[in-house]
Amino acid sequence: MAALDRKDIDIANRGADSFLRLYYSAYDSPQRGTTLPKFYRTKSIVSWNGTAMEGEAAVSELIARMPQSKHEVQSYDCHAIPGSGFASRPPSLLITVSGIVTHGPQTSANGSGGAGGSSQPPTGLTPPKTVDAAPRVFSQTFILVPDDTPGRAAAPTGEPTYYIGSDTMRFVG
Repeated sequence: MAALDRKDIDIANRGADSFLRLYYSAYDSPQRGTTLPKFYRTKSIVSWNGTAMEGEAAVSELIARMPQSKHEVQSYDCHAIPGSGFASRPPSLLITVSGIVTHGPQTSANGSGGAGGSSQPPTGLTPPKTVDAAPRVFSQTFILVPDDTPGRAAAPTGEPTYYIGSDTMRFVG
């Protein structure tokens, strides 16, 4: 097993910070159907609240069925995985995240919902039970793998680029 050095730990810390900002920005954007799957590869394994899937296409299908979201990362931790890198390859990264996610129409400052329409049900009807706009605590764990896929661009900073090898997300509570 290869020992980690200070460079590996610095790469892990910078990589985790950059990855999380990019990932959750993409996840919460209106273009997430095209941007989020780019973080995954065909062999990526995903478990979304107990539902297992594999690859970019499966992630794309899942995202297409989900309402808009807003994530707020409360905390994260990152560790370089010893022995996962070779002399010429950076280590894989294990990232654990805790936060709050809200699904559905995002409320504006004046209290109205997003794009058009009334958020109130017609008079006399009981509204369907929904989790829209209800904040939920989540826990998510990623294993990021150095991306040596031919044709993929390297980071302009010279830092290694990564893809999601494994992604496990769970609602807590």
